[in-house]
Amino acid sequence: MSYRSVFKPGLFEGQTIVVTGGGSGIGRCTAHEIAALGAHAVITGRKQEKLHTVKAEIEAAGGTCETHVFDIREEAQVKEAVAAIVAKNGRIHGLFNNAGGQFPSPAANLSAKGFEVVVRNNLTGGFIVSREVFTQSMQNHGGSIVNMTADYRNGFPNMVHTGAARAGMANLTMTLAYEWAAAGVRVNSVAPGWIASSGMDTYTGEFKEQIPKLKGYCPLGRLGTESEVSAAVCFLLSDASAYMTGTELRIDGGVPLANRSVELPATDRSKPFNGFHLAKTPKVLGG
Repeated sequence: MSYRSVFKPGLFEGQTIVVTGGGSGIGRCTAHEIAALGAHAVITGRKQEKLHTVKAEIEAAGGTCETHVFDIREEAQVKEAVAAIVAKNGRIHGLFNNAGGQFPSPAANLSAKGFEVVVRNNLTGGFIVSREVFTQSMQNHGGSIVNMTADYRNGFPNMVHTGAARAGMANLTMTLAYEWAAAGVRVNSVAPGWIASSGMDTYTGEFKEQIPKLKGYCPLGRLGTESEVSAAVCFLLSDASAYMTGTELRIDGGVPLANRSVELPATDRSKPFNGFHLAKTPKVLGG
């Protein structure tokens, strides 16, 4: 079996597209979809074992993939890895800045080090990768960059570090879109809300206990799928969005629209899209 994308076969034929954090979750799903659409997927991360597993999955489904191990927060490592990708493939057509991570903590209990680590992981690293992909390839050839943000619009209780970082990434997206437009480079972002992904199984304690209850706060009455985020990423990477830059696409089920003065009716009418043939329900949701 292979990925069942809503996009036309061969959409990314002949293109090299980089997905950071491609060893799991949304990054893994997106790597599968772009490969199924003809792209040569370049997946990166800090753990070779996870990347090798995804590479084998993609190749088993008939796609092509290569892996590069590095930490997006380390400038020298990023420079070296991007140079190797360009040397091997000639250029980079697309980049999905997906890598990141965080942990729950009330702001009052969060150390400066903990705050800085998450900001560096979710903002600084994305800037470094974007800059190197631009200066080493896209500055001369053009391309499309998609950044990962999140549902941060009404604040991010118990996640103050990632909320600040994701808001910063949204602003970075707009700035880079303006500065790099003359080189034929588009820069946009996706903002997922509550997505049923493997990352949910990394949480513990009270935060973990809240996860099964989240759908009750969503107007669509459910959580999103990795495929629904990947589809938005593919759209922004493709020529279908050729006149879009500096834009953020929300994939959040309408959660930020909540108004406490209005009771949210229960519903099961929203049907999820799931084109990923290897998708699994997180354990915390009964998988």
